Amino acid sequence: MAGVIAPTPAKPSLAERAGAFLLEQVAAQTLRWRMWAPVAFGGGCAVYFALKTEPAAWPLLLGAMIAVGLWLCARRLALGRVWTLPLLMLACFALGVAVAKLRTDAVTAPIAPAMAEPTVVEGWVIDVDSPGSAGPRVVIAPVRIRGLTPEQTPVRLRATVRGEAPAPGEAVRLFAILNPPPAPASPGAYDFGRNAFFQSLGGVAFSLGETRAAYLAPPPWRVRAAMAVNGMRFDLARRIVARLGARTGGIAAAMTTGQEAWLDPEDVDVMRDSGLAHILSISGLHMAVVGGFAFFLIRLLVAAWPWLALRVSGKKVAAVAGLLAVGTYLVVSGAPPPAERAAITASIAFLAILLDRQAITMHALAVAAFVVLLLQPEAIVTPGFQMSFAATAALVALVEAWPRRPKEISAPLPILIVQRAGTWLGAAILASLVAGAATGPFAMQHFNRTAMYGLAANLASAPVSDFLIMPMLALGALLEPLGLGAPFLWLAGQGIALMLAIGEWTAGLPGAVRTVASAPDIALPISFLGVLFCCLWRGPLRWLGLPLAAAVMLWPRAPTPDVWIGDGGTNASWVQAGQTVVMRDEVRQFAVDVWSRRRGVAPVQRPAEGWTCTRFSCAPEAPAAGPLAMWWGQKPPTPEQVDALCRAAPVVSVRAALTALPASCKGRLVLDGVDYKRGGAVELWRDEPASASRWRAVWSADVRGDRPWSRPG
Repeated sequence: MAGVIAPTPAKPSLAERAGAFLLEQVAAQTLRWRMWAPVAFGGGCAVYFALKTEPAAWPLLLGAMIAVGLWLCARRLALGRVWTLPLLMLACFALGVAVAKLRTDAVTAPIAPAMAEPTVVEGWVIDVDSPGSAGPRVVIAPVRIRGLTPEQTPVRLRATVRGEAPAPGEAVRLFAILNPPPAPASPGAYDFGRNAFFQSLGGVAFSLGETRAAYLAPPPWRVRAAMAVNGMRFDLARRIVARLGARTGGIAAAMTTGQEAWLDPEDVDVMRDSGLAHILSISGLHMAVVGGFAFFLIRLLVAAWPWLALRVSGKKVAAVAGLLAVGTYLVVSGAPPPAERAAITASIAFLAILLDRQAITMHALAVAAFVVLLLQPEAIVTPGFQMSFAATAALVALVEAWPRRPKEISAPLPILIVQRAGTWLGAAILASLVAGAATGPFAMQHFNRTAMYGLAANLASAPVSDFLIMPMLALGALLEPLGLGAPFLWLAGQGIALMLAIGEWTAGLPGAVRTVASAPDIALPISFLGVLFCCLWRGPLRWLGLPLAAAVMLWPRAPTPDVWIGDGGTNASWVQAGQTVVMRDEVRQFAVDVWSRRRGVAPVQRPAEGWTCTRFSCAPEAPAAGPLAMWWGQKPPTPEQVDALCRAAPVVSVRAALTALPASCKGRLVLDGVDYKRGGAVELWRDEPASASRWRAVWSADVRGDRPWSRPG
């Protein structure tokens, strides 16, 4: 009998194989879906801050309650993940919008109006702020401001003073110009006013005379406590500077206490151009080094005492020590928002150890992000939060993907040393590459500059900062009040000098810094989602996030504006032959620099010949010299002066308000004080080059919207 030949099974089709692969990839995310909840929550926070008008609270709270209720009902009914997961994301998104609104309402405080005349400010010095181009700056809790009622008086002011800055705890009296926190330097630029709003900083003052002592009633206990803590920080910073000198001591004081009063601007520029500026700001790196140093030191001491090691868990005792170190460092640093976020993240890692969980995982990072956004939803629009969590997520994803090599048995010590050194060097290079790639889109969009040799500078300085500078500063700061910190601070100073030498060499290389124009606003959220997809998705499909992560780099840039006029009409710039030409030298220079970097144009040059300028105005003598005539005097120009301006250029900017225009201004774009008071800074594009009368304007106020932080008192 002949044998029966079984038919060959048909091979699955390409569509079937692709479907099976996709199902396998989705199944691999079983324990990863919940980590997208903080992403949805942050998306809700971001949508709230992107609104142009302030929404009412009750619709947002009602929507959040409905979304959470739907999710809970779905879980109660034991519906599948295909239902519960989208409802969870919707609930987190709605909660993010509602929490951001509640946070805004909770911190709302008076914002100072722009006062026409100087006024008298009396109050308590809370802290010494970083110095500005005009001199030292302090944070004041005002008690009285002439011309404002108690209900109109801001909770905090930042004041630029003359001479030496008063110490925290002093009662001062200033004769000063008072204004609300500055609006964005150009449409879409960094909004200092929004950041100040969430820190209860309701105004900025510029002192016109010497700081005088004031005689005030004792302040509330919260103010006294803040002054006591900041006074301790300021005294410690002065001790460190006295030990190490102004240059290295200024950097050491900034890294230890957050006090930047002694920082040399040239050193800050060097650190920025070399990619090392993040070391100056107390954030995740500092908290990780200080907390990790305390953790490993205590664990080593417990292990070195056999009697204690047999009776307690050295790992948990060390975790408690790490928590205490992070909390202490947070107080000593003055608890700026980046340090608070870093402390929350580090504390969750140590709490995971106390709960017998793995400390460094993507789940722990997701919990940290959720807690930070719950407490500070405004962090979602800050560069510090975006860069910190993007870099940390990328590094945790690298740890998850790092191959585990089997341990060698009886390998000779020299071979072990070479292997471990090679592994450490490779890990350090890869970690720097991954962190730099994750933070690159945010650095390009927010700061418009890329340190081309930042990887080399960070690789060279990381061992110095992580294993010498930060531990020695921690020990020196701890022992300095007892007079025992000198040797540790000296070692830290040597490390800082070496770090500065690395930064100077790197910043001096050809092409060390490249300016990159900002992409449209939509590109940054796309890049953020791309980075998160690469980090959170498990499996080969994660690389689908790379094109999204590169959105800021690849997105086409909008045409450069023909003219920029700063807030208040006090200065202006335009692009000519690929360079930024600025009307007035050293006036609102920071705003000019911000605008030119955002638009990716070459460094600033001054107007060439062919201009007629007076004390209060400047106008081109021929159309080729420039498109703008400007009057920056506070008093309105005469009709004859306005007529001369209109005859000189197609765009006329007048700082004061105008009541009437001469016939020569017909067909000209004339902007006056009324326009600047409503709109702030403006960018102008000439719609039709053949016609001098058609211009398209984008105002800062229109991009900013009508929000609580954009409404002066």
